[in-house]
Amino acid sequence: MKDRLFHYIDSSVPLLLELETELTKRPAVSPDSGGHGELDKCLFLESWLRSHGIEKLERYDAPDSRAAGGIRPNLIATLPGGDATLPAAEDGGRLWIMSHLDVVPPGEASLWEQDPWQLVERQSGTSPEGRVLGRRIIGRGVEDNQQGLCSSVLAVLALKSAGVRPRRTVKLLFAADEENGSAYGIAWLVKNHLELFRKNDSVLIPDGGDSTGASIEIAEKNLVWIRFTTKGKQAHGSRPDQGANAFLAASDLAVALYRGLSQKFSARDPLFDPDYSTFQPTKKEANVPNINTIPGEDVFCMDMRILPCYPVKQVLAEVDRIKAGIEAAYGVSVSYSIPQCIESLSTSAEAPLVQSLSRCIGEVYGVKTRPVGIGGGTVGAYLRNEGIDSAVWCRIDETAHQPNEYALIDNILGDAKVMALLMCSA
Repeated sequence: MKDRLFHYIDSSVPLLLELETELTKRPAVSPDSGGHGELDKCLFLESWLRSHGIEKLERYDAPDSRAAGGIRPNLIATLPGGDATLPAAEDGGRLWIMSHLDVVPPGEASLWEQDPWQLVERQSGTSPEGRVLGRRIIGRGVEDNQQGLCSSVLAVLALKSAGVRPRRTVKLLFAADEENGSAYGIAWLVKNHLELFRKNDSVLIPDGGDSTGASIEIAEKNLVWIRFTTKGKQAHGSRPDQGANAFLAASDLAVALYRGLSQKFSARDPLFDPDYSTFQPTKKEANVPNINTIPGEDVFCMDMRILPCYPVKQVLAEVDRIKAGIEAAYGVSVSYSIPQCIESLSTSAEAPLVQSLSRCIGEVYGVKTRPVGIGGGTVGAYLRNEGIDSAVWCRIDETAHQPNEYALIDNILGDAKVMALLMCSA
C-alpha cells in the first residue's frame, strides 16, 4: 500500500505545479490589508477538487461586506474512512488537516525577482544561509500556506488513486483569514459551527516547522497586545511645573512594566524558545509635533508572550498595580485597550496525534522529532481551547512573508507522504 501511495505522490509533480500555479495567480489578500479576500481562490479550488474526484465539499461562508461577494469562504473536503458499514455518527474521531487560503501582500515590488503572483520554477540554488537548495517554486503564498494545502490534497488524491480507505474520516479544511487573526476563519467556525468538530477529532496544521521536519508544535504562549494611553497636562517646554508630562510618565510605565512583569512572571519552560515570558514595548505613536511642548497625551503598545502556566487575568492584575503607581507618581491617568488576546491550552506530547505524526515523519524523512512550543499564535489555539488535540507541523524553509517566497518541491511531496501515512494510521 505504501509503495502505491508514494509512487502516486512522486509522479504528481505536474499536477502539483498546475495547482500551485493557479492558486498563486489568485491573490487572496484580506480586506484588512487592502485586498478582496479569498472568494476567487476558493471558487477555483472547489472546482478543481471536484474535477479531480473529490466530490464531498461544503462551504461555510463568514459574512464580510468589505470582501468580494460579501463573504470570507471556508471550504471543507471530506474523504470518508473507517468502517463503511457504520453510520457517520459512529465514525469516531476524524483527522482534520487545516490549511489557509489567504496570503499576505507581496510587499516592496522591487525586492521580487519576478511578478509575485506568477509562479516561477527554479531547478537549483542556495538559501540565504548558503545551503544548497533543490527544485523549488517561487511566488507569494507558495509556502504560506499553499505548501500545506497542496500536500494535503495530494495525500487525499493518492489514497483515492490507490483505492485505499483511510482508517478515520479525513477532512481537509481550507480556512479564511489566518493572516489577520482568523475572525472570519477558524474563530468564526468555532463560534458559529462548533458542531463541525468532535472532542475526539485531531487536527494537523501544516503551517509551521523547520527545514528538517523535526519540530512538532504542541503549545504556544498566551498572546496579549496592549495599547496604553497616558493623559497628563500639556505645557510649554520651559514650564514643566505647569504641566504633567504624559510622555515621561508613559516612558516610566513602559520600563516599569518590562521590569516588573519580567521579574514577577519569571518561570522557565524548555519547551519554548526563548524559554521565558516576554514583555516588550513596541509601537510608539506620535504625540506633539514640536520640540518645545510638553505632551499632554501619549500612546504606546506592548507585545506580551506569556508562558501558559500564567493566566492572562493574573498578568493584567499586575499591569493594573504597576499602572496605578505610575498614575500616582506623575499625576496622570492611564487607560488601556487590548487589540488581541489569545489564551491557549496545550496538546500533550503523548497524544495519539503527536505520536502517530512522529512515526510517520520518521518513516518518510528519517528524523527524530521533538515537541516544541512557540511564542507566536496559531489557529491551533482555537481548537485546543475546545479540547481538540492539534499539532502544527510541516517541513519548510520558513520563507513566509519574505520577498521571493519559495517552497521546495521535495518538501511538498514529502509532507504529502507523511499525511498519507497519517491518514492510514490508527
